[in-house]
Amino acid sequence: MRLLRHLTLNATPAVIIAIIGFACSPPAPFARAAPPDGPAAPWTDGEELIYEVIWPSGLSLGEARFHARATPSGWAFESRISASLPTMEIQDEYRSTADSGLCSLNFEKNIVHGAMKTKESVSYAQKAHKAVRSTLGGGGESEFTIPPCTRDGLTFLYYLRRELGSGSIPPPEDINFGAQYEVTVSYAQSLEIEVGGEGIRADRILVDLTGPASRNSIEMFVAQDTARTPLMVRTAFDLKTFLLKLTP
Repeated sequence: MRLLRHLTLNATPAVIIAIIGFACSPPAPFARAAPPDGPAAPWTDGEELIYEVIWPSGLSLGEARFHARATPSGWAFESRISASLPTMEIQDEYRSTADSGLCSLNFEKNIVHGAMKTKESVSYAQKAHKAVRSTLGGGGESEFTIPPCTRDGLTFLYYLRRELGSGSIPPPEDINFGAQYEVTVSYAQSLEIEVGGEGIRADRILVDLTGPASRNSIEMFVAQDTARTPLMVRTAFDLKTFLLKLTP
């Protein structure tokens, strides 16, 4: 059975969620989040997901790739998004490394949104509760304080998958994506949604992101499979809904 995987592209692409899943019985009620080291990762070493970026009319605009790789210290994650929107060209690259507890070690982003270009990195000193942001191309450096086990936006995607896989909902926390964003995750309901012509059991998960000057609400439908990865994500960008569809 071939399943389609859908998600939406919003103003913070690191919040894009990869999609796959098979039906299974409803899970037990969600508990509190696991200890810092947490349970084992539900995804596999070397996992790569490739998506087609689709305009609301159905026009194909490009592709997005997500990759997870085990390292001696934990995990390395990568996301690449390439899309030609009617209003701008998007070429985004995100890379992050994290320890076994999925606390961020390093984060890099290189984004091109039309004429806007940003290239920066963040190095996290988790034990000292400090991080240093470096803007490449002469932008300088800045140091800021971080809470325990700070996560960048890309690492948080995988952390959320891990926690849902253990039957837990993460508590509210701050994530770092250039600026600090407060993220709140809540469970709404269990239901069946149609994916690729098949009825799939899923959990409806609500994610609220609040930053210094913006707020985004994301509605996720997460498959009740072992990997606990979303089947569908809904949000908005410039009053439009963009879809990413898994390629064969």
